[in-house]
Amino acid sequence: MKRGPGKPAARHHGPVVKPAVPDSAQLVAEFDDYLRLRRGVAPATRRAYGADVRSLLAYLPDEGLVDLDLRILRGWLGAMTEAGASPRSVRRRVCSIRVFTAWACERGFLPVDPGLRLQSPQVWSHLPTVLTTRQADDLLVQAGRADDDAVANLCDRALFELIYAGGLRVSEVCGLDLSDISWAQRTLRVTGKGNKQRTVPFGPAAHHALEHWLRDGRWQWAADAAGEAVFVGPRGRRIDQRRVRSRLHRLVAGTAGVPDVAPHALRHSAATHMLEGGADLRTVQEMLGHASLATTQIYTHVSVERLRTTYEQAHPRA
Repeated sequence: MKRGPGKPAARHHGPVVKPAVPDSAQLVAEFDDYLRLRRGVAPATRRAYGADVRSLLAYLPDEGLVDLDLRILRGWLGAMTEAGASPRSVRRRVCSIRVFTAWACERGFLPVDPGLRLQSPQVWSHLPTVLTTRQADDLLVQAGRADDDAVANLCDRALFELIYAGGLRVSEVCGLDLSDISWAQRTLRVTGKGNKQRTVPFGPAAHHALEHWLRDGRWQWAADAAGEAVFVGPRGRRIDQRRVRSRLHRLVAGTAGVPDVAPHALRHSAATHMLEGGADLRTVQEMLGHASLATTQIYTHVSVERLRTTYEQAHPRA
């Protein structure tokens, strides 16, 4: 039988072969490779994502991933809520699972992406504790004399001066290397979430404390294992986040009039004090390394004292 002009020959396609879904361990490993190689996700975040995915896979019926749909996702989240997980914790898991289901759909392990319709619970933002400028000053002065160990005092003073000066996260200050310091420009090269780098300035007080620590203290603790780490602990290795937190709690306990705060409160205080001093929101966003301006706005509540002062200066009936 002759074909009409312009009609291509019929092609016979075989059945579409879907990729076999790996077992749970292999699935998590491949997902971790995707996060690391294609998205540049930080190790701590990858561990959290991996834990969430393992939890979800353990919740699935016997058929495994092929059965995953919106109903099962909601059931998994409901089970966590019943077990006492906070809305913020559930919200974080929703974010990680959305990334996972999108990846699984892209790989052909899922016919459709059920995470697209998964809603996060509402999380009401509670303003964290902020130190007054006087409390911050008292705390940092105390950091230089709180311990019987002179080296520990040098480390504490430089550490907390730098966190407060640049609004740094604990992970960021722990990850600083000597090559990240620009003494001439008085700036730090900081590696934040997602391995994104930014430049953060620091002032004379932090400069003096950091110089003092590096000149007179660091060499007394640093071993070969410390490498280029700016901050090291008494065991000779790069300082870890647990020690930073424990040192601050010890310091707060010995400083009158200062509430018990975590290191993140110094970051929040730095942002708040900059805004109260006249800095614009975009500048603070860049300093903190926030991807979204909306995140910075959570950090920018106006103090009652500043609001009262502005009101008295500006309102005709004040």
